[in-house]
Amino acid sequence: MLALLGIVTLFLVTFVAGAVAVALGWFFLRRRSQSQHGEAPAEASAELEDSPVLLKEEALSTISILARLLATLDFVPKMKTSIAEAGLSWSVGRVTALMLLTAALSYAALNKLSWLPGLVQLGASAAAGWLPYQYVLRRRSARFAMFEEQFPDALDFLSRALRAGHPLPVSLEMLASEAAPPLAIEIRKTCDERQLGMRTEQALGNLLRRVPLMDVSFFVAAVQLHSRTGGRLGEVLERLAETMRERFALKGEIRSITAHGRLTGLVLTLMPLVVAVCMTVVNTSYLGILAGHPYGKLLIAASVVSLTLAHLVIRRIVKIRV
Repeated sequence: MLALLGIVTLFLVTFVAGAVAVALGWFFLRRRSQSQHGEAPAEASAELEDSPVLLKEEALSTISILARLLATLDFVPKMKTSIAEAGLSWSVGRVTALMLLTAALSYAALNKLSWLPGLVQLGASAAAGWLPYQYVLRRRSARFAMFEEQFPDALDFLSRALRAGHPLPVSLEMLASEAAPPLAIEIRKTCDERQLGMRTEQALGNLLRRVPLMDVSFFVAAVQLHSRTGGRLGEVLERLAETMRERFALKGEIRSITAHGRLTGLVLTLMPLVVAVCMTVVNTSYLGILAGHPYGKLLIAASVVSLTLAHLVIRRIVKIRV
């Protein structure tokens, strides 16, 4: 088993090293061909013509080679967007390095468990490597939930400011100075973009890109429609705030109803593990047969995978979007 695991590890390391070498070679050859044929100035001028008013470029990593390699991968833009939406100042290179380091440390720890199958060690290491990005996604969900909770009050604030005679840009400035994060941070970015020369509609469109929520899309659509047709924007925002509060209350009611299903899924997932621990404490040799037999290891791995999949399925069933 150890010899087979060593061969698989050597193959994976060789494959990754070859993929990195091919990606770097392709990148340098492409840069060289563009510099020889003079395509870079033309592309730069085309990008300059189609670019927005404000440009902001952030490095994917402080390591230049890693940044160039990440720029060729397809999942990097989505990861960069998720990190920005989570409100973290991390770079994509830091997250990927944490993922690789966590996976490597997990594999080194699990490799010492000789009774654990090699495929299970690789799968568990890959799952552990996913944890840093899962943390980013959890921070993103929590930040969006807080923003969604603050947004109805923000619309009421804008509605009162508009009725008092303030224009929308001034109302947004007042909201950015008086609101709490994360709402104040995003509104401040919108106000800064407008002060630097961007139109209000375009700045609100960027707000929707940074915070892709349904409530924000309704607000941006209302403002854009008002700029074209006119009308009483304050009343529209007040009605939007009432609708958002009703939807938020409905989500809370649904979450309380589905709490029983989530708790049931957690109990069903933990019950076999608790029973196995209790049986091991009472009679150590009872489950020792599974750990010592080669087919028993596969059965243990299959049961763990089945429990994990069943828990995910139950969570998916009880998760209802409003």
